[in-house]
Parts: sequence; C-alpha cells; structure tokens
Amino acid sequence: MAFATALSRVAGLVRDVVIARFFGAGMVTDAFFMAFTIPNLLRRFFAEGSLTAAFVPIFSEVFHQRGEGEAQDLANRCLTLLLIVMIVVVTIGIFCSPWIVQAIGYGFNQVPGKIEITDQLNRLMFPYIGFVSILALLTGILNVRGHFFLPSLSPLFLNLTMIASVMSIGHLFSRPIFALAVGVLLGGVVQLILQVPVLFKYRIHLRLNFSFGSDSRLHEIVRLMIPGILGVAIYQINIIVTRLMASFLPDGSLSYLYYGQRLFEFPQGIFIVSLAQAVLPMMSRQVAEGNRSALQQSLSFSLTLITLFTLPAIVGLALCAKPIYSLFFFAGEFDAVALNSTALALVCYAPGLIFVGYSRIAAQTFYALKDTRTPVVVSFWTLLVNLVSGLSLMTLYGFAGLAVGLTLSTVFNSVALLVLLQRKTGQFVHAALFIPLLKSLPACLMMAGVVWGVLSQVDWAMTGMILTKSLTLTAAVVGGICVYLFGAYLFKVQEVKEGMLMFRRKKRNDQ
Repeated sequence: MAFATALSRVAGLVRDVVIARFFGAGMVTDAFFMAFTIPNLLRRFFAEGSLTAAFVPIFSEVFHQRGEGEAQDLANRCLTLLLIVMIVVVTIGIFCSPWIVQAIGYGFNQVPGKIEITDQLNRLMFPYIGFVSILALLTGILNVRGHFFLPSLSPLFLNLTMIASVMSIGHLFSRPIFALAVGVLLGGVVQLILQVPVLFKYRIHLRLNFSFGSDSRLHEIVRLMIPGILGVAIYQINIIVTRLMASFLPDGSLSYLYYGQRLFEFPQGIFIVSLAQAVLPMMSRQVAEGNRSALQQSLSFSLTLITLFTLPAIVGLALCAKPIYSLFFFAGEFDAVALNSTALALVCYAPGLIFVGYSRIAAQTFYALKDTRTPVVVSFWTLLVNLVSGLSLMTLYGFAGLAVGLTLSTVFNSVALLVLLQRKTGQFVHAALFIPLLKSLPACLMMAGVVWGVLSQVDWAMTGMILTKSLTLTAAVVGGICVYLFGAYLFKVQEVKEGMLMFRRKKRNDQ
C-alpha cells in the first residue's frame, strides 16, 4: 500500500508542478482549488470517511462469520443504495452550485469574475463525487478480501489524467484551467474501470439489489454512517472554514495554502493513510473475534510506527520546504513571491503531521469498535478551535496564521481522541507515544544538522540551476535518512534495530 501510495503521491507532485507552472498562484488557481473543495468534501462525506468506517467492520464480520455468499448480497445492496444516493446528491449539487460557491467563497466577490469561474468549475467537476464514492465501496470490499495494492494505486491515474488534460486539450478552452476540471472527471471514470479485473479475480459479481428492508446489516451500516458523516463533515468543514477565511485575503493566498497542504500530504498519504487503511480491516476482525488483547497490540504498534516515521518527516519538511518548491515549482507563472509564501505555509503545516497520524489511528480504532459517535463530538470541538485560532491569527499573519490555526486544531483533535480512547480501551497508550518520541529525538537532531548543512550550500532563491539543486536536495534527503537510521540504531530505538537486522538476514539469504 505504501509503495502504491508513494507512486500516486509522486504523480500528485508532478501534477501540482504542472498546475503551478501553467497557472501560477492567482485568481484562476484560487477558483479551481476552491471549486475542487466541494466534490472533495462530499467524497469524504460519502466515501473515504463515513462509508468506509461504517461498511468495512460490518462487511468484515459478515464475510468472516457468515461466508462469501451473504457478504456478496450485502455488497450488492450497499452498491444499489449508494448509486441512488449519489444520483440525488450530484443532481442537487449541480443545480445548487451558485449558492454553494457563494457560501464557501464569499470573499471571491471582491474580484470581478472570480466567483463565476469557481461556479463553472464546480458544476463541471461535481459528478466526480459519484465515481469516487463507488470506488470507496469497492476498495472496502477488496481490502477485506486482503487486496490493497490496486485500490491504493488508483489515485495515480487521477493525477495522470489531470496532467494529460492540461497538456493536451488546454488550448481548446478560452480559460485552460477548465481542461484541469475535465481531467478530474475523466480520472474518476478511469479509477473505477481499473478495479474491474480485480473484482473478477476474487469472483465478486456486483449487481443491483433493491431489497433494502430485509437486511438488518445494511440498516446497521446506515446507522453507523450517520454520525460518521457528521464527524467527517466537521473535519472537512474545518478545511472549508480555512479556505473561506482565505478568500478574504489577497489573490494567491488560497493557492499558497493549497500547495503547502499538498506537499504536507505527501508523507501523510504514503505512510499515515496507508497504515490507517490497513489497520481498520485488521482491527475490525480482532473486534469481531473478541480478541481485545490483539486489538490493543495493534493500536500500540501503529502509534509507535507513526511516531518513528513522522517525526523525521516533520524535520525534513520544515528544512526542505523552500528547496523543494525552488526545484520543482520555481518557473513559469510561479514567481519568487509564490515560492517564499508557499514554503512558509508548509513550514506552518509541518508540525501537525505527527498529530494527524495519531488522530487517524485513534479514529480507526473507534470505528473498528463500532463507535462513530466519539470522533464526531471531538471533531465538533476541533472545528471551534480552528475557527477561533484561525480568525485570531489571520489578522496578524495572513495565510500563515490560517495554517498555524489548522495545525493547532489538529493537535487538539489528536490529544482529545487519544485520551477518550484510553478511557474506552483501558490501555495505557503513553508508552507507545512518548518512549519512541524520546528515543528518536536525538536522531532527528543529528539529521537536522546534516540536512541544514547540505542545503545551505545553494542559494534557493535563484531560478534555474536544476542539476545543482537536484543533486544538493538528493544529497540532503539521502544523507538525512541515513543519519536518522544510524542515530536511531545508536540510541537503541528497538523497531529500527529490528528492521536493520531483518534487512541483513534478507541480504544473506539472497546471497
């Protein structure tokens, strides 16, 4: 999963580089990113968040306890109901688009034509929510069956279609940004088609089944989804609130936040999302079997991995922010102001990475326990923290204040979820958090010194010098990873030592 996600994230980085160089950071990119917020929001509502959290535990229980036949019937009923809901949602979304865009991007009215472009882009991309919601259901089915690779790889093809659309049909539009929206729509279709061969491999034959009333398991999924939708809605409203506040800031502010968030999501997607997605079916099976001891071990192990992998990633993101944007983005319409502003946004986001990881694992544990209510309550208070901190800080620091406010709300969310999870499970989670943290800090400091020393040899505010920048950044990243692993081994971080021993044994066996 991590490998597939890494490929998708690399393609996402290339996609963002293409967008930055073709369109820069200004009115049209602000409009596109705001318009794409809405189908992404609904994707979280009906797909990756609430649907997966409610469907996977129930489907896993039916599949492992009652057999493949009953699991197939449940999947067909869920698919049919989801299709009906998506047709209604997409129709309403397209019809109500002008009012939706006004609600989340009101500040765009200050720039003539900006709100109209946002509305047109939103209408064009809205059907995307239907495609990815069905994809999320298929992903849940395949994950329970033990297949993770191809569903994790599907975002790669979304990114590729967006890149191809900009570069091949952009000239056909008076505003080439609309080619990017067409790419989103085509990407949703391609992602769905890719799952068909794997479904056949596992003998999963999906068909319409309208017998909703006779399936108590379907009713339970819907019952679990309702608070799940509210919880995911509040989380996504967090992002919408941030972008709404950014709409009142100067042109480009929303784009700086978007580009910063995208690079922030690179390590998040490769490791955190992959781990959280893999953990949910496993934890659901452990709960179904009544094996609380195994559940606690899974939770502790996941939190430890989050700590060991995200802490050096935070240091790396903060130090490499400007070099990365200078190497990949600093050309065409992406100027020096955009370079410095986007790097600052990433630095403000970076500390939140470890807390995002804790939150994802804690939320998946609640979902495995069929408790979708607690994350909702915590998310509501998180929204208030983001709103208050964002409004307070944006008046002083502009878009950087909004990024810091979102980071602070992430810290609050993770701490609240972990405290409540400890009360629910009775597990003492501090050891899984603080011991790896304390052991890996010295290794991170050693890594930071090496990375800073290497990067300081280049003036990243200069354009060009692609080869020099590439070699320097590569040396900093590779050197930083090696120093971190050596430091972790030196300071007896057990998980890293075990990994290095496994690698040595594998190498000897291969020889």
